[in-house]
Amino acid sequence: MKITRLPLPRCSVGEGPVWDEAEQALYYIDILEKRVFRWDPASGDHRRWDLPDIVGSMALREGGGAIVALGSGVHTLDFASGAVAPLALLDPPDPEVQLADGKVDRAGRFVFGTSHRTMKEPRGGLYSLGTDGAITQLDGDVFLGNGPCWSPDDRTLYHADSLRHLIYAYDYDLATGQASNRREFFDSSPWGPIPDGATVDADGNLWSAICEGGVVLCLSPAGEVLREIAFPTRIPASVMFFGPELDRLFVPTIDPSFLGREAGPDDGACFVIDGLGVRGLPEPRYRG
Repeated sequence: MKITRLPLPRCSVGEGPVWDEAEQALYYIDILEKRVFRWDPASGDHRRWDLPDIVGSMALREGGGAIVALGSGVHTLDFASGAVAPLALLDPPDPEVQLADGKVDRAGRFVFGTSHRTMKEPRGGLYSLGTDGAITQLDGDVFLGNGPCWSPDDRTLYHADSLRHLIYAYDYDLATGQASNRREFFDSSPWGPIPDGATVDADGNLWSAICEGGVVLCLSPAGEVLREIAFPTRIPASVMFFGPELDRLFVPTIDPSFLGREAGPDDGACFVIDGLGVRGLPEPRYRG
């Protein structure tokens, strides 16, 4: 196993990576700098789109372009022009709540968390944007939603409340998009303690970046720690398998300068972990 710093720009809050198999390109965001990036590992080409608001997550769209989770709701992003337009807004709007991490399920829905802007109250939740453009609430009572991802059989949805230091598991119905039976799957408190972005590999194990803990954990479907990978920075923010074989793990990180803390030499950088001996699953595109 080898961890390598990638020749990519440093981020304030690097998050939300998405690997696109069709293009063999990796997309990711910088939440605070309001940017979406695209990196082609083969050619080294790196592109950037600027957004009008902080961005919690993004996903590629089956019809072209992307969707981005901004403060007030989900918007479209046209890659050719850079234009951003509303697609589905939270109703009623709540200025104290912002959209957070999200991913697309294998039926083409965009499932995302929300958070209280000051993260002092559990006013966030878990939502689903259907292919019809309608937003449905799946759960509430969340301080900071992070890391939605699914088991390979689509029957389990994972989603973290980062400030509670918990990753939850839900029973998930792919046909209807409903989530039920929320239960504690993993308590990250001994490791740092913030469970941030996550993904599931082809074997059904969950990989989670433990922000402030300086580790990436691999968890079994039973919530057991299978691997603990020490990281060059205390604040890894997310994980995503990428590459032609989906066997490389991309890890963006956070620069704590915006919190008034001194940044280390690797804070805000992007990394790759090679030699893990596992493969990820393809990321679907949003079908709406």
